[in-house]
Amino acid sequence: MALHEALATEQDSGAAGRQAPTALRVVHDTAGVDLAAAEDAARHFLKALGVLSDDENMRDTPGRMARAYAELFSPRDFALTTFPNDEGYDELVLARAIPFRSVCQHHLLPFVGTAHVGYLPGPRILGLSKLARTVEYFACRPQVQERLTKQIADWLQEQLDPKGVGVVIEAEHTCMTLRGVQAAGSSTVTSTLLGLLRHDPRSRAEFLALSGVNA
Repeated sequence: MALHEALATEQDSGAAGRQAPTALRVVHDTAGVDLAAAEDAARHFLKALGVLSDDENMRDTPGRMARAYAELFSPRDFALTTFPNDEGYDELVLARAIPFRSVCQHHLLPFVGTAHVGYLPGPRILGLSKLARTVEYFACRPQVQERLTKQIADWLQEQLDPKGVGVVIEAEHTCMTLRGVQAAGSSTVTSTLLGLLRHDPRSRAEFLALSGVNA
């Protein structure tokens, strides 16, 4: 899966010299997606496991499987809109309990959970909904939770140049709860802290406390 990014900067015509919001357009590339081939592969996959798909109840299952996985791997396009931090706001900005779903790259089984994403602003601030969009952007692909956590933090650090970034993810993995050890109810917590949220003890403790994680 590929994603394309394009940067667009505009000038506010109503105020000389005042910069309008900057938007980084993030677009999902659907080239290479072949639903017909995926449906045919799903049909052979089910047959190889002894699951016949030729009766009325199962006839359309291979197609549904193909469309379902295509949806799981397709984040919505969005614009990462940022604004000048004209007021010099320097306190923590935190979006808690962002719901997400992803797919374990080892078994292609879903894992679902919540992400807590925060940053200490630098020269620019981010539209709040874009924190949730960023989580979705990286979650909609075969993933491992550790990489997902770091990718979100690293990308926000790169795009915003903030004083610090923090990401905590709590998730339940069906590859662990429905198969193998079958540890129903278990959850996994991962975190990535950058900048002041990693190196300053008070900033770190504030982020983890507001995220609901014991420091």
